[in-house]
Amino acid sequence: MNLRQLRYFVKVIEAGSMTRAAELLHVAQPALGMQIRALEDDLGVALLLRHSRGITPTRAGSLLHRRALEILSLVDAARQEVVACEQDLTQPIRLGLTPSLMERVGPEIALAARERLPQVALSLVEEMSHRLVDALLRGEIDMALAYEAPNLPELTRCALCQEDLVLVTLPGPAAHAPISFAEALEQTLALPEPRDSVHSHLARMAAELGLELKVAYEIRSIPGIRSMVLRGVAAGILPYGTVMADVANGKLAARPIVAPSARRTLFLVVAGQPGRLRHEPGLSRIIREAVSAHVESLGGLAHPVALGES
Repeated sequence: MNLRQLRYFVKVIEAGSMTRAAELLHVAQPALGMQIRALEDDLGVALLLRHSRGITPTRAGSLLHRRALEILSLVDAARQEVVACEQDLTQPIRLGLTPSLMERVGPEIALAARERLPQVALSLVEEMSHRLVDALLRGEIDMALAYEAPNLPELTRCALCQEDLVLVTLPGPAAHAPISFAEALEQTLALPEPRDSVHSHLARMAAELGLELKVAYEIRSIPGIRSMVLRGVAAGILPYGTVMADVANGKLAARPIVAPSARRTLFLVVAGQPGRLRHEPGLSRIIREAVSAHVESLGGLAHPVALGES
């Protein structure tokens, strides 16, 4: 008993005659009759009753007809599933970005991924760097662009660039003049929460230099800090990319911090070991290209890192 015999048998039952079934199957009637007789010989039972009006199934034939329909349906489903398995390689990837990077490189990454990686269902998640690391560890996202990401065994990280932080104030006489790190800390500061990469980086620098970091307003929101600066009640120490538009239109001033520079590292971080995500290499290339353009737009306030440095 084989699949061809079962398909022929089902068609004969449905057509009600050998002649009509042969026409539907595009086979010669004698060849069709030989297949049905071979099936009956193999099973050792009569499957069809032949009469002047055509054919009808015997009791055994009716049973085989039901089973044949089930078998053929399973075979067709298996074929469709196997073919779909090979053709549908779509992979969802969740990429985390900081608020500043979501605005600066998020659209470029999303557009390039849609064009060049149609088999990737990319979703972007916005959060502060330390919260992105937490999300990676919990398995809520797959990849992230995070500043000062820790070197943990559960994560694979690669440094992409370093960015200088700037003191953000209202425009004034010294609007764009460099300011020392010590002088920047003397401002009335609005900063994110202590675990944020900016806050923790500044705290670490201050401790190393024997200085005190005093935060007047703790705000877990870049737009919130920007609003406080625009009101004239505080200054912020932020990535230049977050205020570029405001600096360009004269609403805010960005002063480079020197002696020493407040410089932090941006990492591409992946949950688990390399190779876990089938399309990680392609998406990583897109991310690197977007970050490279971002670095170029920041001029002297950003510095590329050699590939592979971590």
